[in-house]
Amino acid sequence: MATKEQEITQIGHSVTIKGDISGNSDVRIAGTVNGSVTIEGELIVERQGYIDGEIKTNTAVVAGSVKGNIECSGKLVLENASQFIGNIKTKQLIIQEGAIFQGNCQMGAAQAKPTAQVAAQQPPVKDAKPLSL
Repeated sequence: MATKEQEITQIGHSVTIKGDISGNSDVRIAGTVNGSVTIEGELIVERQGYIDGEIKTNTAVVAGSVKGNIECSGKLVLENASQFIGNIKTKQLIIQEGAIFQGNCQMGAAQAKPTAQVAAQQPPVKDAKPLSL
């Protein structure tokens, strides 16, 4: 019997799933999923892969296309050929050059909103210049 570290579910490029996927193993998608994906492992969306639905996972690597929101408790990587349309909530985000991302992103632990007193103590930003990388 395989352990959790050895388990991986693969959805081939010629497979289309209409419905939700959930489980405890890693999942590699090269085909199409029209539904939510909720797993407690790593999600890999290959270049040919496409997901249209909500995603909840520990970590994810997207090289293909996703249309929907994603919530990662760990790291999310959008590779250079990926297309992601939706909102992201993750602890860590890596977007490679060439990736397409349209949506909003919330990273890290939830931040408490500053009170009016704390906000009043912050000096205004004047003549801010963009950082050059």
